[in-house]
Amino acid sequence: MYEPIRTKSVHTVAESTQSGLPRRTREEELDIRLAGHLTALLTVTDELRALTPSASLDAAAGELAAHAGRLLGGRAPLRAEPSALRADAEHVASLHARARTLAGNALAVATSRDDEAVAALMTSRLAAHSAAETVLA
Repeated sequence: MYEPIRTKSVHTVAESTQSGLPRRTREEELDIRLAGHLTALLTVTDELRALTPSASLDAAAGELAAHAGRLLGGRAPLRAEPSALRADAEHVASLHARARTLAGNALAVATSRDDEAVAALMTSRLAAHSAAETVLA
């Protein structure tokens, strides 16, 4: 019914002729991924700080920047200026929801790389953003 395949498949694994390519360890990949999640959460936190200033958001932003900088080898994370400053409750609630999602992603990566300090920070951020969402709902 079907003809047998006569040529070599293009989907086979390539031979190790590319051994000159740089490879990263699992730990390095997790560091990069966690730094990205923390930087994204820092961006959302900065936008929340611009819309609803509070000391707890300021402290969280400082801790996020410190941990992201540590993971980036001492470099400060990139920080974006807040976009459109819409202070309506719906926009603020969506920012808290986004921050909660990012904190959950960062918690998963921090747990897999056994970073207890970041895991504790993400747990507190999850609780804070969840509480803020229920207040705004």
